[in-house]
Amino acid sequence: MPLYLNDEQTMLRDTARDFVAERAPVSHMRKLRDDKDAAGFSRDLWKSFAEMGFTGILIGEDAGGLGLGHVDAGIVLEEIGRNLSPSPFLATAVAAVEALKGSAQANRWYPGILAGETVAALAIDESAKHRDSVALKAERSGNGFRLSGRKQFVTHGHVADLIIVAARTAGSTDDANGITLFAVEKGAAGLTAEAERLADSSIAARLEFDNVELTADAVIGEVDAGRDPLSRLLAAGRTGASAELLGVGGGAMDMTVSYLKERKQFGVTIGSFQALQHRAAHLYSEMEVARAAVLKAQQLLDATDDKADAAVSVAKAMTALATTLSVQEGVQMHGGIGMTDEYDIGFYMKRARVLAEMFGDANFHADKLARAAGY
Repeated sequence: MPLYLNDEQTMLRDTARDFVAERAPVSHMRKLRDDKDAAGFSRDLWKSFAEMGFTGILIGEDAGGLGLGHVDAGIVLEEIGRNLSPSPFLATAVAAVEALKGSAQANRWYPGILAGETVAALAIDESAKHRDSVALKAERSGNGFRLSGRKQFVTHGHVADLIIVAARTAGSTDDANGITLFAVEKGAAGLTAEAERLADSSIAARLEFDNVELTADAVIGEVDAGRDPLSRLLAAGRTGASAELLGVGGGAMDMTVSYLKERKQFGVTIGSFQALQHRAAHLYSEMEVARAAVLKAQQLLDATDDKADAAVSVAKAMTALATTLSVQEGVQMHGGIGMTDEYDIGFYMKRARVLAEMFGDANFHADKLARAAGY
């Protein structure tokens, strides 16, 4: 039993592990892919997440949630990663919930999230590699705003009930200030979505906003002051993606170690070969270091510590590197069959690749840390 989890968190881990493994194993993802499911996830499963209370982990008790923290959300995300479960949990119950906190929009959207009826998408990125720029314009129009521009890499953007959009209301594209967050409802006039299936079989969308009219009530927080809720969204999303990456890396590692104990060559199991033992031990060490980095980021976020931002970048970079090592070693140690569709290990590599890019890859966060340190 991990020493870093208290009794309640250990119970949550055990519950989440059994629930996700039973209801959303790798075979669930494989079936959605083979059926060419247009949504890319199961709405019924999302409601089951709500029935378990998972969707309310980060929502305060005063709003009907559990009032827990990022450590707890990470426990669920790790199991999602371990099983490659297609789910709106990261974008909706983690990132969107954090962005909405303290705003009037929380009252509008939290009940649906708690009930497993609302799926949120995050329209943040406009170019490759998660560059920190916002060009999509939000211009005053009567008592509201008119949105014009494009977003990409919007997971579930083609079917989401709520789309959180970062828009430019003042300044130039690369300015840190002058950003406003908006809550855009599904079916808004002038909004079109082009869905694309990614390498891991998940679906993201390119969104185009053609003079999408919104009322002033659609603003999350304050006009021109969207950097604060956007920062909360990104910190939660990056930490959550790191926890999911831990699950992907851990699942791949467990699968590989099991294979080393079963596969025989020259009459002995290949796990008895010292060279492979060394590689497995090195992988385990890298995954544990990444786990420590993720836990630190989660704890600092829960404590609203000023050092949380740096810890989040460390966690995202380290989990991307460690999980990349895990899936690469997994495929190599499985040999040629590791590249076939019949074996699940290849799916772990594909999911790791998408998650590593989401919310900024290792290079993005290394650069972010270097700039913060004055380099």
